[in-house]
Amino acid sequence: MKILKLKEVMDRTALGRSTIYKYIAEDTFPKPIPLGSRSVGWLESEVDEWILARIAERDEAPTPMVSC
Repeated sequence: MKILKLKEVMDRTALGRSTIYKYIAEDTFPKPIPLGSRSVGWLESEVDEWILARIAERDEAPTPMVSC
């Protein structure tokens, strides 16, 4: 089990800090775990699952018809 700090989460997801915290507030991103009085981290497995879910959503979406 590995814990990721915010910078690593941002690198993995290509999201900014404010977007990550916005998604957490919307309950659409894994919640951080407290590590100390001013430190949090995310479980690598939960972040990876979130990324895989985004890929699955993309793959399940209907393909738009293109007309020429």
